[in-house]
Amino acid sequence: MKPGHGSSSRSDGQIVVPVFPLPNVYLFPGCVMPLHIFEPRYRAMIDDLLDKPGRMVMGTILEGRVDSDGNPAVLGIGGLGEIGRHERLPDGRYLIWLVGLGRVRIEEVESPRPYRQVRAEPLREIDVVPAREPALRKRVQAALALRCPDFPKLPPDLPLTHLVDLLTQKIRMNASVMQELFCETDLERRTERVLSEHACHPIVSAPAPDEGGSADPGASDCGS
Repeated sequence: MKPGHGSSSRSDGQIVVPVFPLPNVYLFPGCVMPLHIFEPRYRAMIDDLLDKPGRMVMGTILEGRVDSDGNPAVLGIGGLGEIGRHERLPDGRYLIWLVGLGRVRIEEVESPRPYRQVRAEPLREIDVVPAREPALRKRVQAALALRCPDFPKLPPDLPLTHLVDLLTQKIRMNASVMQELFCETDLERRTERVLSEHACHPIVSAPAPDEGGSADPGASDCGS
């Protein structure tokens, strides 16, 4: 494969990977997101990735904003994922299952390919003070019991950060609030904010987006 295709890494931990921009889509760590890839440039992206580690960033489109090249602007924090499974359909489309690896800070770089690429830097999460973790966990578990039918099947030792992310995805909230929550690296602040959102939002499901490929965030599996 020619240099610049797929993904590449640097010694400082930063990597250059394709970005797949979609509106209202967030790839959370530990989640599995099913994607239908049908636009030609993104089919080429998957072709390239299957010859590499298979990593890409899900970028959240910022509605109504464009970058200097006229492309839809994306949120500065994205979800790094790895293709865990794929199926190539007879007409060249792909069905893939993308496993969330972590939040990353992204900066767009020049791409020699028809799809966009970004430099991705891992984000470090600030843990909850151990003495306060049990009480926060209990409150999040109570909220999930109301919003997530599969809650009893979740592992009892699932990290608090994954529980909070799962609860976040179960609440239909303002786009700006979701962006703030996704970008928040202080776990205690994120937990308190999502619990506040839980208290003032009804229990409903969200629609799925569709652009160049499609995702169904409501179908994401965060129990693994």
